[in-house]
Amino acid sequence: MADAGSTSTANAPMRVAVSGSTGLIGGALVERLRREGHTVARLVRSAKNAGAGDIAWDPDAGTIDRAALEGVDAVVHLAGENVGTRWTEEKKRRIRDSRIKGTRLISETISRLARPPRVLVQASATGFYGDRGDEALDEASAPGAGFLAEVVRDWEGASGLAESAGIRVVKLRIGVVLAPKGGALEKLLLPFRMGVGGRMGTGRQWMPWISLDDGVEVILRAIRDERLRGPVNAIAGSVRNADFTEALGRALHRPTLFPIPSFGMRAIMGEMADEALLASQRAEPARLREIGHVFHHPTLDIALAAALRNG
Repeated sequence: MADAGSTSTANAPMRVAVSGSTGLIGGALVERLRREGHTVARLVRSAKNAGAGDIAWDPDAGTIDRAALEGVDAVVHLAGENVGTRWTEEKKRRIRDSRIKGTRLISETISRLARPPRVLVQASATGFYGDRGDEALDEASAPGAGFLAEVVRDWEGASGLAESAGIRVVKLRIGVVLAPKGGALEKLLLPFRMGVGGRMGTGRQWMPWISLDDGVEVILRAIRDERLRGPVNAIAGSVRNADFTEALGRALHRPTLFPIPSFGMRAIMGEMADEALLASQRAEPARLREIGHVFHHPTLDIALAAALRNG
């Protein structure tokens, strides 16, 4: 359970606008907020998916229902194109535009509201750091190089107008989210359960990770705790890929004897393999530790056991 710390809203009912509400983290967040008695206004593009209280927006067209955002207590912006497939030039354009256009639209809109939200919690990614080998990385570390690092740098910068307007902006650099349905873990479960799982490449690359429950908890903390602003590594820790592989094998009681060579990953996934699967980011949750945040699943073994138990 997270330490209460310095909070602005405590457990008072809130109205929270959420983009990316059908995604892995967004769906879990919406469920948690509603369970706690808060009102959720989902940002939706399709009228057929809209419900009462939802907010229409279209980042590509640059349109959003500004009036519907008046008076919300917080905005949580999680929407973005999935990066976990082979990249074409068109795919890379969608990855970039979906993050930067959407963030800029929300930032510009809420900066001009008569009753702006107290906080914008913006999804970001540990991809900000690029491929950094064994270098220890915290929120003060410089950005890395490469397509993803450049996208994340510009993504974080797209909320500048909200910051200039005095809105507290928290940029959550999220790592691999461990959940049995959705995300990277789901893709790994079938081969590992069949006993044909193994490390990726050399296995020496560092992987920042967090459980889904803790990811939601960090977002709630970011909404409530006024000590958080700017970049925050939304992770419980980092492990080498080889250690992750062994831990998953232990959790499933399966061998992990079939490594995937780097050249094979590049042949299948192209540029995405080097930037998202083989890149090394030894990130640490320094800012969360500074404020005394406590994780429900502080170790990889505990997080994997919880994810598999809930799956």
